[in-house]
Amino acid sequence: MPGGCSRGPAAGDGRLRLARLALVLLGWVSSSSLTSSAPSTSSASFLASAVSAQPPLPGQCPQPCECSEAARTVKCVNRNLTEVPADLPPYVRNLFLTGNQLAVLPAGAFARRPPLAELAALNLSGSSLEEVCADAFEHLPSLRQLDLSHNPLVNLSAFAFSGSNASFSAPSPLVELMLNHIVPPDDERQNRSFEGMVAAALRAGQALRGLRRLELASNHFLYLPRDVPAQLPGLRHLDLRNNSLVSLTYVSFRNLTHLESLHLEDNALKVLHNGTLAELQSLPHVRVFLDNNPWVCDCQMADMVAWLKETEVVQGKARLTCAFPEKMRNRALLELNSSHLECDPILPPSLQTSYVFLGIVLALIGAIFLLVLYLNRKGIKKWMHNIRDACRDHMEGYHYRYEINADPRLTNLSSNSDV
Repeated sequence: MPGGCSRGPAAGDGRLRLARLALVLLGWVSSSSLTSSAPSTSSASFLASAVSAQPPLPGQCPQPCECSEAARTVKCVNRNLTEVPADLPPYVRNLFLTGNQLAVLPAGAFARRPPLAELAALNLSGSSLEEVCADAFEHLPSLRQLDLSHNPLVNLSAFAFSGSNASFSAPSPLVELMLNHIVPPDDERQNRSFEGMVAAALRAGQALRGLRRLELASNHFLYLPRDVPAQLPGLRHLDLRNNSLVSLTYVSFRNLTHLESLHLEDNALKVLHNGTLAELQSLPHVRVFLDNNPWVCDCQMADMVAWLKETEVVQGKARLTCAFPEKMRNRALLELNSSHLECDPILPPSLQTSYVFLGIVLALIGAIFLLVLYLNRKGIKKWMHNIRDACRDHMEGYHYRYEINADPRLTNLSSNSDV
């Protein structure tokens, strides 16, 4: 587990000042020794070792990284870094910190003096990040592109992109945000919805209203929170491929009037209903990708099939095929008509649920009844014996009267005795 969100050091400013002062003093000592007639060899070696031990000055490249001032690029790739280098050059515009062991990105992780005012593209993919804290990207006024993909994010702060004072802070400068494959292992989730955690970070303070590209592929999303698109009105590219989305019924795309591409490949979509079809058709520039979904070709698919035949919104629509029922498997959706789309006469889902519940209740009552019988088996046995004896005595009385009535001699004897 990550160690928590604490504010990171601002590039070790105090240590850097002390290092500069020490360097000046050492330079003064060396200049004074050069004026003497017999400079000391030990003093020269001490000066060389001291200078080599100093941290790089601003504008120089951090030791584990590769820098190109001409391309304004710094690459610290696969260096097993556990924190962001403190001595990043201020000219950096493209920063690659991929393949490291950062674990936690604290608040102020990129706060520097002088600030990294030109940093526009930041790639932190595959760096074992488990926690991104509030204000982690503050003091980056030019940040346009951020990639956090392939990190097992257990905790993504709701204020990671907007700042803890989201209601008062300026909108985020982010234009492209990549959050592909950031789902943590099941045993590390903190008893909350992963979809809800990501949605909270996207909607906080409406800071990402200027976002144009959002990638959320390969995150096992079961649903897309319905209000997320409404918070991103400038979105042009939305990538939701390779998730587990079952339905888009409760998601509204109406606000995404600038949307140009919507990737829904490799999900668990079975049918798109009329409301979703109408919203997609109303978007003027959108292209929708629907490949590799398990489409169910029954009577509920009729509206979608008719829409596919008329629309130009769906790219590669000729490749869409049925997955169920078995008799319709691999048949192209565009080749179907209403006679092919049939529904079995089954009970409505609500009625099915009622019957299942009734069956469970009856089974429970029966089990309780049998348990009561078992616990009172001795008393019930005695009661049954008493009933048997009473019935036997009663039947013997009836049998005796029948014999008297059936025998005339006994009938006459009975009459004489009466006289």
